[in-house]
Amino acid sequence: MQHAVGAPLPPPQGPGNGPWTHQAQHPGRPGQAGPPPPPMAPAAQHAPVPPSRETTGHIQLPPGGPVPLPAPPAEAGTGAATLAVLLIGPAGAGKTTVAKLWAARRRVPTAHVSLDDVREWVCSGFADPQAGWNDHSEAQYRLARRTCGFAARNFLANGISCILDDAVFPDRPVVGLGGWKRHVGPGLLPVVLLPGLEVVLERNAARSGNRRLSDEEVARIHGRMAGWYGSGLPIIDNSTYDVETTARVLDDVLARSIASPPAW
Repeated sequence: MQHAVGAPLPPPQGPGNGPWTHQAQHPGRPGQAGPPPPPMAPAAQHAPVPPSRETTGHIQLPPGGPVPLPAPPAEAGTGAATLAVLLIGPAGAGKTTVAKLWAARRRVPTAHVSLDDVREWVCSGFADPQAGWNDHSEAQYRLARRTCGFAARNFLANGISCILDDAVFPDRPVVGLGGWKRHVGPGLLPVVLLPGLEVVLERNAARSGNRRLSDEEVARIHGRMAGWYGSGLPIIDNSTYDVETTARVLDDVLARSIASPPAW
């Protein structure tokens, strides 16, 4: 490229003088850095967009808000009612199996939460029920029940019914039914599933892992569950029912409980 005589040559393309340098050349003074460029204005900060209340999981829960009783359904069974259910029974009564089927067969969104499943979220240091009841296992039970209670209220706040299952003893209301009432609310509908001892022993024998208890422990638990008779809670003896029949009977019992809530 030819330059006019007397015209200044362009600055050499060396370090600090190339086309990608960060220093601006002062006009008429080649090779000498000019004043630094003005600082860039900071990017505009956008306020976080609050989550939509229509998005599941973002409903603000009232602190300790109790679950109210649902309105009576206008059709047979529980229909489209949004409700919270507590299915009570001894080990081997079929609580979890029945609760899952009942939840799956409903025409409205329904969740199932098993207290035993939540307890087993603890991996290291799990209080194995086969080791007996002590302060350690009671602390983990209380923690799991609070977690289940919060989950039930959260599901209901998002328009999703919830059925929980737990082996609640009638002779320990503070850590049993009373605790569930505190964590979920008076709108919780308890139902007892109580087949005969022989049926419970047979079902327990088919279990494995820490869910399987000794025959002596199963018999002891079943004997304590007999205290629910005369309590005023609805009781289903599913000794001769299959799972589907039991789930259908459960729905009928719950419909009656909505219309005439049990005193507990």
